Amino acid sequence: MKIRSTTADDRAVFVDTMFTAFARFPDTAGETWSSLEMDRALLAVSEDGRPVGTAAAYSFELTLPGEVVVPAAGVTAVGVLPSHRRQGVLSAMMRHQLADFRARGEFLSVLLASEALIYRRFGYGPATYTRRLTVRRHRAALAVPRAAEVTTGSIELLRRADCGEILETVYDRYRRARPGALSRPHSWWEAGAGQPPISRASRYVAVHRDADGVPDGYASYSLTEPDTLTVDETIATDDAVSTALARFLLGHDLVSEVVFKHRPLDDPLRWQLEDFRAGELGGDTDWLWVRLLDVPRALTARGWSADGELVLDVGDPALDEHGRHLLTVRDGEAACVPTEREPDLSLDVSDLGSIYLGGTTPSTLVRAGHIRAHHSEAAAAADALFRTERPPHCLHWF
Repeated sequence: MKIRSTTADDRAVFVDTMFTAFARFPDTAGETWSSLEMDRALLAVSEDGRPVGTAAAYSFELTLPGEVVVPAAGVTAVGVLPSHRRQGVLSAMMRHQLADFRARGEFLSVLLASEALIYRRFGYGPATYTRRLTVRRHRAALAVPRAAEVTTGSIELLRRADCGEILETVYDRYRRARPGALSRPHSWWEAGAGQPPISRASRYVAVHRDADGVPDGYASYSLTEPDTLTVDETIATDDAVSTALARFLLGHDLVSEVVFKHRPLDDPLRWQLEDFRAGELGGDTDWLWVRLLDVPRALTARGWSADGELVLDVGDPALDEHGRHLLTVRDGEAACVPTEREPDLSLDVSDLGSIYLGGTTPSTLVRAGHIRAHHSEAAAAADALFRTERPPHCLHWF
């Protein structure tokens, strides 16, 4: 078995192999996979020349704490034919891919995990989380705000086919300010490659415009059941815009409930309801998994909101590497250098990926037995250093 890079000529066989691995048929792929970057894809080929596994990556940008935007490889289309599983094919592809990322000079990679048990052993850790909020329409009144200012602006109702450029512009503005958010390349919007509202699937879109008429938020939605309004995503540049869009959606006639998909952990909407119990949370799940390929470079890339110093002893079994790093933060900027000092924390690179964006506290992983704290103050010091103003959130599916 060997692993080889693909070219544009391999697209059909790559997609066919990938879908076979998941017991699906390529004719359902449609526009979704038209965005594959074939110069970033891999095929595992058996000794007799048959393709038996696939892995690919997208070229994204990831927003880090401090509104720092950096390149990140987005791992996708990872699959092995059922006839060749548990024979080392997946491990060979993943290690080959990590080496490719480093050869390209990339220091971060991300993925959405189809199975949570697979990717920790390759250094990925869950870093952002999402959940669903279901609101019963007859109890959906929003309380009069006691402190927040009411936004001035308007909402225009459009069809997805008529507002692609608006969606792209508003999303790009949003993702640059939200830690954990990924870019959506222009080629995706152009081809309709992805899930709604990127795809050309029929959707209504409520577009919010500010007092000057500039779009600053949107909500994509459809009727998924006879009386259920499902909101694919709400994108807003501030809380006031998000509230205005929620009020519009909750006021829709002839539906019994409104389902908001992919809400962040700091979502205030449930607290804005007059009846707190009218909003039911569900579908809590991990979303974006993060992998550090160059620990010093990754730690010095993000912004920091507190000063401090930590010695991190980081193991990377997937790449058979180990390093001890002194992280020093002053005035929002970090330095990270090798050290022989005694560690404050010992952790796997996958655990470092989980705390990197601020969505998981180091003390949580200490309590879970993942991270070893070498003295009583270490976990609290790490919490203070890695804390972010807002939890990271990612909406993008890939």
